[in-house]
Amino acid sequence: MPTPERTQRILAAVDADFDRQLEFTAELIRHPSVRGSEESVQDLMYSALQSRRLEMDRWKLDVDELARHPGYGPMTVDTDQASTVVGTFTPRTTRGRSLILNSHVDVVPTGPEATWARSPWDPAIIDGWMHGRGAGDMKAGVAANLFAYDAVRAAGLEPTAPIIFQSVVEEESTGNGALAAHLRGYRADAVIIPEPEENMLVRANVGVIWFTVRVEGKPTHPREMASGFNAIDAAYLAIQELRGLEERWNGRRGNHPHFEDLEHPINFNIGRIRGGDWPSSVPAWCEIDVRAAFYPGTTAEEAWSEIQECLTSMAARLDGITPTAERTGFFAEGYVQPAGTDAEGVLAVAHRSAFGTPLESFTTPGYLDARVFTQYGDMPTFVYGPRSEAIHGFDERVHLDSVRRITGAIALFLADWCGVEGG
Repeated sequence: MPTPERTQRILAAVDADFDRQLEFTAELIRHPSVRGSEESVQDLMYSALQSRRLEMDRWKLDVDELARHPGYGPMTVDTDQASTVVGTFTPRTTRGRSLILNSHVDVVPTGPEATWARSPWDPAIIDGWMHGRGAGDMKAGVAANLFAYDAVRAAGLEPTAPIIFQSVVEEESTGNGALAAHLRGYRADAVIIPEPEENMLVRANVGVIWFTVRVEGKPTHPREMASGFNAIDAAYLAIQELRGLEERWNGRRGNHPHFEDLEHPINFNIGRIRGGDWPSSVPAWCEIDVRAAFYPGTTAEEAWSEIQECLTSMAARLDGITPTAERTGFFAEGYVQPAGTDAEGVLAVAHRSAFGTPLESFTTPGYLDARVFTQYGDMPTFVYGPRSEAIHGFDERVHLDSVRRITGAIALFLADWCGVEGG
C-alpha cells in the first residue's frame, strides 16, 4: 500500500523534473508527424526509451499479417514510414503486476497554417498552456508516460513488475499501430493511455468506420444538362441519406448504456469531397470521404451492412445508379471499460493523491486505441489524460498544470500497481 511519505517523494520528483518534461514535449511537437511522416519522431522515441536502458523493439507494420485480424483497418498509404517502437523494463525481482504505457505519436493535418496564431510546429507556452499540433493529442501524454517512470526511479524506487512502453502510429486513421503491438505478443495486467481526456477516465467510446462513397454520373455539355446525370448533385443526395441513418442511430441511444444521456453520440463526418473534371462538363464522378461512428455492442460488420443498405436504397431516386462504398481506414468496434476493477481502484487512489479530487469517468464519441486491449487482450485499459483545447483544430493546446498532475497520478499508479522496492 502507498504511504504518504512515498506519495510525496514521487510527486516531488515529478515537480523537480517537470521543466525537462516540457522540453521533451516541445521536441516531440517540433516533429511534424502526420501520417506517412512519423519515422523521425519514432527515432526520437527510440533514443528516449533506449537511454532509459530498456529492452528495445522496433518493426514496420506488416499489412498482410494485420489484414488477417478482424480489428484491421484498410490502409491506403505506403507503410514504409510507419513503424512501432516498444521499450520494455524487466525488473530484477518480479512481485507486482505488469503494465503497458501506450501512446501514439501520429497527429492529424494542420489545415491552413496561416489560420494558426503561430506555426503549429513551433511549440510555445502561453498563459499556462503549451500550443502546437499534437500538444494535447497526444504528445503531452507520450512524455507523461516516460517522466512518470522517471519520477518513480528518481524517488529511489525500483519497479517490481514488467513495464512496456508502446509508441505507436496509425491511431488517427486505423488503429493498426496498437494492433501490431498486440500481434507482436505484448500483454500486461493493465494498460494506461494518457489521451487528452480532461483529467477523467473514459468509461465507453464508439466504434468507427472510414469509407469512401463514389457516385458515377453521365457527362454532357451544360447546354444539354437534362440529358446528363450530375454525380456531384447525386453525392449531396447520398449525404442526406447518410444523415438520415445518423439520426436513426442517435434515436437508439436509449438502448445503449453510457450513451443514453448524450445529446448526439453518433456522428457522421463528411471529411472530404472531390469530383468532376471540367467546369463546363456535367460531372461524371464524385467521391465523399466519411467517418461514421456506431455503438459498442454493434459489430463493425453489422454497422457496415446498414451503411451499405442505406446507400443501395438510393438507386430508385438516382435513375438506377447505385452509389458504391469502399472501406478506407478504421473498421474498429467500440468498447465499455467495466467499473469496479482492482486496477481502477488503484488509479482512483492515485488520482486523488495527485489532484485532491475523486476520479470521474465519462463517455466519449471518439475513437481510442483502448479497443485493441479491451476487445482482443481482455486487459483493463484506462484512457486517462490531461485537459486540452482545440485538438484536431487550430491552435491546439494542452494545460500544463493538468499535465503535471496527470504525470504524478500515472507515477503513483505505476508504483502501487507494479510494486516497488528500495527507498
